[in-house]
Amino acid sequence: MQFHFLNILIDADRWLFEKINSASANPLFDSLMPFIREPNHWLPLYLFLFVFITLNFKNGWWWVLFFMCTVSLTDMTGTYIFKKNIERLRPCMDPEFYTHVRLVLNRCGGGYSFISNHAANHFGITVFAYFTLRHYFNSKWFKLIFLWPAFIVYAQVYIGIHYPLDVICGALVGIGIGFLTSRFFNKRFGITIFD
Repeated sequence: MQFHFLNILIDADRWLFEKINSASANPLFDSLMPFIREPNHWLPLYLFLFVFITLNFKNGWWWVLFFMCTVSLTDMTGTYIFKKNIERLRPCMDPEFYTHVRLVLNRCGGGYSFISNHAANHFGITVFAYFTLRHYFNSKWFKLIFLWPAFIVYAQVYIGIHYPLDVICGALVGIGIGFLTSRFFNKRFGITIFD
């Protein structure tokens, strides 16, 4: 029974992968998705955010430290708890499936696939930022920050290096860790605007 359910889940995961990776392929996404999922392209945003927070909020340096701790926790959890124990091959490396993969970047990436550290990291820091800063921004519009990690995880599947289940589970891990680090930060330090 358990083995049968796992096969159904894997088949559904592969079916959805093909819908995203191949069926939705278009020249705009072929150019845009590799850019979106590249962490180095977001460094100016992180730098701006760190400077903005430290100049405008008390405990801003603590916020930056917790932000970086959130990334470290999500990344280490993804690598050492999931990837090294589950050892799921990336779709582009899977001998049973690689012929179904449209590899946008012409390179597969290293390591294992489950869970996606991109998904865990970006959802973790987004959740941390949301729960620590939401009182200072229009909460209705501030929720739109969740579109950013959603686009990144979609891009991971679109370019052919992760299955949908990899990014969904990675996002859930990131959400959990981001929630815990934000809760601890809010209880222990909190953040207030300089007078």
